[in-house]
Amino acid sequence: MFHPLPIYIGLRYVRSRSRGFFVSFISWISMLGICVGVAALITIISVMNGLEGELRTRLLSAASHATLEADPSIMSDWRLLAERLRGEEGVRGVAPYVQLQAMVGRGSELRAANVRGIDPALEPQVSEIDAHMVRGSLSDLVPGAQNIVLGVGLAYALDARVGDELTVLVPVSDTSQSAIAGISIRPRIQTFIVTGIFEVGAQEHDNSLALVDLQDASAFAGTAGVPSGLRLKFDDIFAAPARAAQIGKQLGEGFEVSDWSIENASYFRAVAIEKTMMTLILMLIVAVAAFNIIAALVMVVNEKRTDIAILRTIGITPRAVVNIFVTQGLVIGWIGALAGLALGLALALNVGVIVPFLENLLGMHVFDPSVFVISAVPSEVRWPQVAGITATALILTVLATIYPALRGAATEPADALRYE
Repeated sequence: MFHPLPIYIGLRYVRSRSRGFFVSFISWISMLGICVGVAALITIISVMNGLEGELRTRLLSAASHATLEADPSIMSDWRLLAERLRGEEGVRGVAPYVQLQAMVGRGSELRAANVRGIDPALEPQVSEIDAHMVRGSLSDLVPGAQNIVLGVGLAYALDARVGDELTVLVPVSDTSQSAIAGISIRPRIQTFIVTGIFEVGAQEHDNSLALVDLQDASAFAGTAGVPSGLRLKFDDIFAAPARAAQIGKQLGEGFEVSDWSIENASYFRAVAIEKTMMTLILMLIVAVAAFNIIAALVMVVNEKRTDIAILRTIGITPRAVVNIFVTQGLVIGWIGALAGLALGLALALNVGVIVPFLENLLGMHVFDPSVFVISAVPSEVRWPQVAGITATALILTVLATIYPALRGAATEPADALRYE
């Protein structure tokens, strides 16, 4: 005979065909519920991980991992500072920039824009925007030529094409005595020629970002060739926040450090909230299935009262009775959880094949290419999350067996056999 005895009897109860139809039905529904819940949770969380990664990639394609700003007096030796930063551990690239808040107009159209002055030769060290040019090239930004590159959304809003002339208005401080009625802000206006258009797939950049040469931007801002700060790119994007803070401390006072997790905090906070809510909602499926296990085991205990009494009279301890029903519940729950794990991984790892098949079969698009820049459903399986989901499902099934098992162990042989 298979030993230990409680596990043997528990497995026999699982395979028993003498149970009532309703008890068996509840058991199968519990197993199926846990399987579906775990599979859905793994698949959906993996898809949301993929969307989060896609969002991060698109946002950082035109942005750096970190920025370092300081007063013009400090940034006057920016080349020496850039060489020092390139020697820091984990720093892949450094490039200067000038950031201006401006109004860009063409004809009767006027739009707010972030005008960024860049060095076209150094920009590829910190961003991938050159790879997203749909018209022209960053090399067209020549000092003194007054050329400008627009995001595709901004170009569409202004109805601007390559070769068109734009008017850029930047508010600057007026420290002269001619400031009217205490107003110390006056506009500075410059004409630029559109030489390129880019599309990175992120509205943050496509709809509001314009690029000009660093020298033109600094002259426009009145800083005489001195950049606003330096943009940094690291080998590890996730280490960027910590490394940027360390570099800021090393440089001392006068420097203001920011990183991608701060600048895009609202986007990633929204994704994190959505992932948390989806996890809680889908985990309710597993919780309901676990409650079904409780119901099924309680009915099994009531059905097996005579068997329990006989086992008790031949020397089976209450603890062994507990183990019998714990075994039965764990087999039901763990088979469901492991089946859900296998199904969830199969779906999450093959989303790129399954979704196009369903789209062709149903004649619809999950992400319409005419509306969304992302046309395919991304998926990123993170094994710690998979392990956490599976472990949570297994723990819930263990907890679900405790009450029925204790109820079975509390059965008194004399009461159960009184009318037998």
